[in-house]
Amino acid sequence: MEEIRLDIAIIGTGTSGMGAYREAKKFTDSIALIEGDQYGTTCARVGCMPSKLLIAPAEARYRANYFERFGLVGAVPAVDGAAVMKRVRDERDRFVGFVVKAVEGFDEAHRIRAHATFVDDHRLQLSDGRMLRAERIIVTVGSRPFIGDQLAPLGDRVITSDELFYLHELPSSIAVFGAGIIGLELGQALHRLGVRMRLFGRGGSIGPLTDPAIIAYAAETFAQEYPILPDAQVEGVMREGDQVRVDFMAGGGRVTEYFDMVLAATGRRSNVDGLGLEHTSLQLDERGIPLYNPDTMQCGDSHIFIAGDADGDLALLHEASDEGRLAGENGGRYPEVYRRARKTPLSIVFSDPQIGLAGKTYRELTESGIEFATGTVDFEDQGRSRVMLVNKGLLHIYGDPHTGEVLGAEMIGPHHEHLAHLIAWSIQARMNAQDIVQMPFYHPVIEEGLRSGLRTLLAAMNMAPAPPLRCIDCGPGG
Repeated sequence: MEEIRLDIAIIGTGTSGMGAYREAKKFTDSIALIEGDQYGTTCARVGCMPSKLLIAPAEARYRANYFERFGLVGAVPAVDGAAVMKRVRDERDRFVGFVVKAVEGFDEAHRIRAHATFVDDHRLQLSDGRMLRAERIIVTVGSRPFIGDQLAPLGDRVITSDELFYLHELPSSIAVFGAGIIGLELGQALHRLGVRMRLFGRGGSIGPLTDPAIIAYAAETFAQEYPILPDAQVEGVMREGDQVRVDFMAGGGRVTEYFDMVLAATGRRSNVDGLGLEHTSLQLDERGIPLYNPDTMQCGDSHIFIAGDADGDLALLHEASDEGRLAGENGGRYPEVYRRARKTPLSIVFSDPQIGLAGKTYRELTESGIEFATGTVDFEDQGRSRVMLVNKGLLHIYGDPHTGEVLGAEMIGPHHEHLAHLIAWSIQARMNAQDIVQMPFYHPVIEEGLRSGLRTLLAAMNMAPAPPLRCIDCGPGG
């Protein structure tokens, strides 16, 4: 059997794998980048980009509901489902093409198309029959959607986000299981595109939110637009012909509803279970994922590193990119391994209103026992938001009452992807609330709402008087 001997083997060519390769290559040219599936990142093919391509026309159509309130005369546009999905697929394929071109631009001698499984700590069995021995190994195999036992018997009536963006037509009705990021984004988009939709959540959770007040506001806000049960009591899910029957409790009674299709948005699972990690000496957690240091991406004290969705932590492109580069650097330097400060956590849900988290969450602060104060602003009376008829939102910003330092925030509101960024940048720059309040705020903009929240935070920390409810210079709620 042919045995390939190399310094570094990287398993997976997604976002983290590409980042790891670029960093590791700075230290050695004896390297293999192994891919057992197709090139193209999760983000480009079935994640971030196609989901936003579906959300964009949904939001454009939904805005037509406000025509009369603006004094405009018109009708809500009809939906050509085939045309919508064609654009989603075409633009998605364009984004994927850029990624494929980037990978194919890597040294051909470094690229191996085969599945790899561990034989021991250093050896990988390749599906093409070859054996590869590497001094260091970096695992970046990504993740896949999870379909639970309740939905698995539905056969081709259940799809995940991996299949949704390959459809050639919109379904006429769909039940969405899961009120996480994927369920919220895709469920709302499908509803706004005319698909009869009901969203079934579990445990009352809404996306990544942990602040009870923000969760409650979000659940109420979404329920005003479409049918959502954040803590659904589903009695049964079964296939009847080409439809799916869902029995659930609502309004104090048992309800039966039929759908053409079910979207399983019930989470993702790391692909490490197909690697044969049980043949290594690595210590694995209850999910079968190696225990690792998030500041180094090193598994235990071994020569094996892990990054991206494979580590089962934060399934976000920017996190996967950062982790890949860190794993590649330390894989290249090994046995020297250096810790690197991680960026401030940032998470955004492209629902409408948008959900954002920056820095430490409410749950992290309360469970760690850290003393904190909370600043609050609601956007229902915020000037710029009312002008645009997008005035639904609530923001909580958390601060250290001893230093005034901003610790984190949770929010739902209009265009809050921008506020979440501003807060994350401020936290990483170690700015306190007074510093941020003194930064330039144009008028009238949604960002003025952040300033209002910071003013209430300063008051809650006894560092400033309570702000007035109105300000002539900055607009209502500004």
